Amino acid sequence: MSASAARTDYGLAPALEHRAGRVLEWLSCWLAIIGGVVLIGLVVLSVISITGRGLIGLDMGLGPVPGDFEIIEAGCAFAVFSFLPWCQIRRGHITVDILARLFPRRVQHALELVGNIVMTSVAGLIGWRLVLGMLDKQRFGETTFILQFPAWWGYAAAISGAALFALVSFYTVWRSFNELSGDGPTAELPEIPTP
Repeated sequence: MSASAARTDYGLAPALEHRAGRVLEWLSCWLAIIGGVVLIGLVVLSVISITGRGLIGLDMGLGPVPGDFEIIEAGCAFAVFSFLPWCQIRRGHITVDILARLFPRRVQHALELVGNIVMTSVAGLIGWRLVLGMLDKQRFGETTFILQFPAWWGYAAAISGAALFALVSFYTVWRSFNELSGDGPTAELPEIPTP
């Protein structure tokens, strides 16, 4: 039986799972690209600031970028969480499968299902704690030391990636369930044009 037959004959709404996977993969790809652009911008900012620190003694009117570490801290929070959905949907997280390859395919799918359930739980926990942290920073009006921008902005930026990570993790549970039900590779998504 082919993978496409397994996709339509077994599992929980496999055709819908396939379509949802394509949409989530597209969203995850774009978020990862945006996170990468932000990370490159942070590297450039860091280089400019470090160069400015080095030139401070030359009386050229140059110096470090004020609040550079505050911007880098908030930007890195966003960037890290922007990569997690892409990694999860592409099965990119590190797994210890030295022994798992020795098991029958059905057992391998069951192990992957358990792993995805755990990952979904962790993603939900992280997202929940980020939201509580953001609300806490908002409630107390905490700001950064130098630039005085609200500290919750960094949390809000990270929450966008954390929310998609939780959604993608939930999707991977669905995908793994369908693979286990059909005992076939339903998640082999056809290549979609990447942005």
